Amino acid sequence: MELVRGCLDRIESRLELNAFITVMADSAVSAAEAAERELAAGQYRGPLHGIPISVKDLVDVAGTPTTSGSAVAPRLPAEDAPIVVRLRDAGAIIIGKTNLHEFAFGTTSEESAFGPVHHPKDPSRSPGGSSGGAAVALVEGMCFGSVGTDTGGSVRIPSAICGTVGLKPTYAELPCDGIVPLSTTLDHVGPMARSVADVAVMFEAMSAQSHPLRVVGPERKYTFGVPEPYFCDRLHPDVRAALERTRQALVAAGHEVRRVAIEHASRTADVYLHIVLPEASWYHAPMLSSDPDRYSPGVRLRLEMGRYVLAEDYVRAMHLREILRAAVNAALQSCDVLLLPTQPIPAPELGATTVDVDGSREPVRATMLRLTQLFNITGHPAISLPAGTTGDGWPVGIQLVGQSGTTNQLLHVAAIVERYSTGGDGSVGGGTG
Repeated sequence: MELVRGCLDRIESRLELNAFITVMADSAVSAAEAAERELAAGQYRGPLHGIPISVKDLVDVAGTPTTSGSAVAPRLPAEDAPIVVRLRDAGAIIIGKTNLHEFAFGTTSEESAFGPVHHPKDPSRSPGGSSGGAAVALVEGMCFGSVGTDTGGSVRIPSAICGTVGLKPTYAELPCDGIVPLSTTLDHVGPMARSVADVAVMFEAMSAQSHPLRVVGPERKYTFGVPEPYFCDRLHPDVRAALERTRQALVAAGHEVRRVAIEHASRTADVYLHIVLPEASWYHAPMLSSDPDRYSPGVRLRLEMGRYVLAEDYVRAMHLREILRAAVNAALQSCDVLLLPTQPIPAPELGATTVDVDGSREPVRATMLRLTQLFNITGHPAISLPAGTTGDGWPVGIQLVGQSGTTNQLLHVAAIVERYSTGGDGSVGGGTG
């Protein structure tokens, strides 16, 4: 009960950050009372029993509108999404639904019918997106874990920008039923928390694993591959420095870090756009026809663009997708995991359309997607974890990518890297941590 009331008090004290769309205070308190009775009776469900968890408002929670951050009419679900069912079965308490970039179609969480989400360090900056509200809620102690979605990086981007941990599992490893889709062949759902261990606990519950997942154990020596071409071409100097610090710490601990290359990585954005735009436009076609003015201008523009992607362009992108998947597999043949930055830049200003990257101006959206979207295309598991801060205190994230189907191993490696990147202290986002 104390955990739930503490989180509710924290939400109330930082309303200006706009992290939540719906706060489920009454049901959370009732669930906490029930959890206390179960625990008193010796009915322990596991490490999530009685723990307050938030859910991105793209995910169905029975009896609560799924707004998707939009003025378009919400879904009114009668049932929980399977992910929510599994979390509840593990004893988690759903404390509310977090704000997001409308329909998850953006990287800054500023286009929302409920107003933009603000970075807790500076309200004029973006917390990243589209799961921006989830990351802010974690940093500020409004919950202890959150469910996010990731179509081009929407779990990992805000995790890096805010200084938390976010996991995109292998494609289709967690069910996306009961979640408003953006792009059905790119969508992933994943856990967000303040440490790798907490993310692992959530992932175990969300995947309904029959055997307990242990991320802490004997540390064998791993080989890390840094894909320097494309992924390290244009980075903020402090992001580059954070990657180098992590590399040096791993080498000093006896791990091997080598340079690798992912062939055709420069085609990533073209392939991604020719998949995400038409798939998103297809889902939204009825609503775009009946209520186009209810969409925010930027999201509507991207959805309308999808109507003009030719079928042959989509098929070509799906063919190139297999080539990119093979290229990532090839890069992973010489190493256990890939090691690269999550974001080329720290938190951008809200409303900015371009950002300075290593001395040149680039579009904000393209920049924020550049290092994450490939692994939605290929479906490989990827996790972002804190790697310190810039010289002026902005969180920096590093990303680890594993072979398909090895999410459990990726979490184990991430727990090792966390010791060297943050000392295992979790959030460095500047909030209550």
